[in-house]
Amino acid sequence: MTPVRLLPLTLALATALGAPAHAESLLELYDSARATDATWQAAKATYEASIPRAAQARAGILPSANLTASQSLTHFETNNPPTSRTFPTQNAVVSASHPLYRPVARLELRQAERRAELAEYLLTTSGQDLIIRVSQAYFDVLASQDTLAFVRAQKTAVAEQLASARRNFEVGTATITDTREAQARYDLVLAQEIEAENDLRVKRLQLDTVVGKTGAQPNPLGVPIELPAPQPASPEAWVSQAEEAHPLVLQRRKEVEIAQIETEKQKAANKPTVDLTASHSITRSPDGNATTAANIRPRSTSVNVLFAMPLFNGYLTQNRILEALALEERSRADLEAARRTVAQAVRTAYFGIVSGQGRVRALEAAEASSQSALEANRLGYQVGVRINIDVLNAQSQLFQTKRDLARARYDVLLGHLRLRQANGTLSPEDLQRLNALLAK
Repeated sequence: MTPVRLLPLTLALATALGAPAHAESLLELYDSARATDATWQAAKATYEASIPRAAQARAGILPSANLTASQSLTHFETNNPPTSRTFPTQNAVVSASHPLYRPVARLELRQAERRAELAEYLLTTSGQDLIIRVSQAYFDVLASQDTLAFVRAQKTAVAEQLASARRNFEVGTATITDTREAQARYDLVLAQEIEAENDLRVKRLQLDTVVGKTGAQPNPLGVPIELPAPQPASPEAWVSQAEEAHPLVLQRRKEVEIAQIETEKQKAANKPTVDLTASHSITRSPDGNATTAANIRPRSTSVNVLFAMPLFNGYLTQNRILEALALEERSRADLEAARRTVAQAVRTAYFGIVSGQGRVRALEAAEASSQSALEANRLGYQVGVRINIDVLNAQSQLFQTKRDLARARYDVLLGHLRLRQANGTLSPEDLQRLNALLAK
């Protein structure tokens, strides 16, 4: 592990720009985003809706009961003998049924349970995406703050060099060219400062949007900071974890199970069904009916076992079976494609961290060399063996290297999160570990 030091420029910059006095940790801002982010809330609602949806399928194998009641008024006339009567009739029926054998309904219940698990994987994917979005916006703000701080430090250095060139020109030890070169470089840095200020403003707005609050101020990195290497230190170990943990792989695997159940369900459509039904009815005619004027109140109770056997439906079931088999094969192909995509993403993320750490080490060496080069050019300018543009170029190179080094550190830290997202193990606990690297 390589110890990396970051200049505490962002703390002073945050105060200068009017940022909130209380800087917030990555974990605090993630908690805020979980409570307000529309995408996460929509995924959560979809998952919560899948639970009762799965329970709905259970109704197909459970008993059902109904109560119906009616009242009618009948007018009856006859010529022989002449009769004209109007009488009311009231009727009430309680009926119940219980599936004894319904293979399709049981398979539909299994499918619904699998789809509920599928919704859970989609929720996991959305949660991991939220972690990355918050972290990306968080480090983008820190990187923009660093860039602005380095630009302002460069402006100060260039202003000093411009003042020196003017003094040397006034005493005759330098030409007007040195002054004009320093002035041109100073004007360029002013333009870069305006651009950096606007970029920081935009990055802060993006962070506010993600976390659902205004004026969010991230903690800068602690000093010093260590950039850990990926553990385990093998891309294939990360790929193996992805096979059992990545929500996309689990989702595609669950879709294969759902497709297999669908094939079974279509085949089961050729099987018979058996239901137990019972009913009890009461009819009341207080003024009689068409044949009698007496008060009558008949009752009836029935219990039945209903057997139904499909015989022929125009080859509908056979073609649905063929369709289900083709879709099952497609789901297997989607699973294999997901495995390959995830494995490639894991390897890319892993080697991205490794190369990022190498880039950090190289930029650390470049920073030290650029600092030495600047000091040598300043000394050479003082003794007359270097011109002003050499000093200005050395200053520009140093601050550009500092900016690139700060960005590279953030990329490595974010790369660790992306690696865990790539293999499907990213969780809020990873933010807790990363949070320990941030200033308190």
